[in-house]
Amino acid sequence: MIEQFEVTVPAPGGEQTRTARVYLPKTYGGARRFPVLYMFDGQTAFFDETAPYGDSWRMGETLDRLGAGLIVAAVDCDKKDRLTEYSPFAFQSPYGSSAGKGEVYLGWLVRVFKPLVDARYLTLPAREHTYLAGSSMGGLMTLYALCRYPDVFRGGAALSPSLWIDPEACAKMIAGADWAEHIALYLDYGEKELKNHGERQRQGLVRCIDALMQKGAPFTFRLIGGGTHSERSWREQVPAFLEALSLI
Repeated sequence: MIEQFEVTVPAPGGEQTRTARVYLPKTYGGARRFPVLYMFDGQTAFFDETAPYGDSWRMGETLDRLGAGLIVAAVDCDKKDRLTEYSPFAFQSPYGSSAGKGEVYLGWLVRVFKPLVDARYLTLPAREHTYLAGSSMGGLMTLYALCRYPDVFRGGAALSPSLWIDPEACAKMIAGADWAEHIALYLDYGEKELKNHGERQRQGLVRCIDALMQKGAPFTFRLIGGGTHSERSWREQVPAFLEALSLI
């Protein structure tokens, strides 16, 4: 079952009313409580008809099939300024510019949205049961959240993270974080997209993996054979990242 409701988000251009969607497992109800996975880009998380390119992660279908005892909560992104909302660093690129206001959205998720979800649903609110997942810029935000709020999130799945925006800053972010709390990280990238996205992305990926290894951070990395930068490719990795994060 997927419920939806409206939330007010502090967007880069001012407050916006957006849709939040929450997946509840088939076993939801009674006294049992469940871990929560927070996802970025809620418009692509569940339904093809709300996804900009007509293809979604179909998380509800996948979790029902797997029988996962997990709540998933996702809020739509800022359609006008996603690069600013989903980046901790300012940058300019051929794909657009960013003022690097990722902390604003992430702070709202931690201090407003998570307490709302915890109050509204039968969650296990402690850090040990709180996770994130995202792709592309959402993958970058997942990495940022694990670095910035290790006391809030137990682990995360960063699929095709946009490390190209600033490879040096991304590596420094990882190197400067406290990974001593045994954060679980799943990281992947598609073979085809890595070839298409150029040297800057390859540098970013290598530098960040090296930084993770230098910090002794526990992580799983997968290079996805034939993987592309698309929701269809990302949704095929859902069982793998749930298993890596011990959520199934």
